[in-house]
Amino acid sequence: MPDGVGLPGYSPATVAETEELVETPKPNAFVGFVDAFFDPVLKLLDDVGGTALLLFQSITWLVRPPLRIGQLMIAIEFIGAGSLFIAGLVGMFTGMAFTLSSIIGFRQFGAEGMVGGVVALALARELAPVLAAVVVTARAGSTMASELGNMRVTEQIDAITTMGVSPIQYLVVPRILATLIVLPLLALSFGIAGMFGAYLVAVVLQGIDPGIFFDRIEQFIKWNDIQMLLVKSAVFGLIVSTICCKKGYFASGGARGVGEATAKAVVASIVAIFGADYVVTSLMTEL
Repeated sequence: MPDGVGLPGYSPATVAETEELVETPKPNAFVGFVDAFFDPVLKLLDDVGGTALLLFQSITWLVRPPLRIGQLMIAIEFIGAGSLFIAGLVGMFTGMAFTLSSIIGFRQFGAEGMVGGVVALALARELAPVLAAVVVTARAGSTMASELGNMRVTEQIDAITTMGVSPIQYLVVPRILATLIVLPLLALSFGIAGMFGAYLVAVVLQGIDPGIFFDRIEQFIKWNDIQMLLVKSAVFGLIVSTICCKKGYFASGGARGVGEATAKAVVASIVAIFGADYVVTSLMTEL
């Protein structure tokens, strides 16, 4: 029986009239604007903070026994050896395309002999570390996010925790460490393949003297350029692996949630790569 039935003066019509008299509070336009403006910012800060926290936890678990050498070797084989062919193929075509474009520009000034040094410098300082990181993100980073996401939604990570094993030490640390180790090597392979493509276009197809080609490479490339390649690729490896592991580790919502987490991991990693590229370039140029 509804509340109030049987009381003097009660009737459904009276209740309806009373409800009509109660005014529904109107939403505050300013509060709505503030929420709409700051909500994405707060979500971004929360995402960055969660990623930094996961990295800090991974560093603390890195130095605590037992060391997961088997998991590390599996991750190195998958991320490094599995990505070597595609990184070399992309590097070769990148070198070929960049060389052809450079020759067209230099030929207007009769300086096409400089193309070897310019392509080598561009590969070492920018193209090789950035594009190798993008290749690893597209191939290995997305797989890391989807694997961890599937383990999360199927409660495998909870089962690992129940067995007394740290899922961060067992699942996250090997992936981050493996990416940090192999991405500089992949960037070097990317650069070597790019120079091979540059040689094919410049010397074999365009008829540039091979002696001048290699002399300009020796003239332009210094140890600081190789050092920048290694440092950049190591930083990118740390960023990509941490972001992808974080997105997958905290995925939710079943299969759809895993797919969304994987897509967000790839997009966030690529944006972070280009942002970090500018920061690292600025710092190393000043030093």
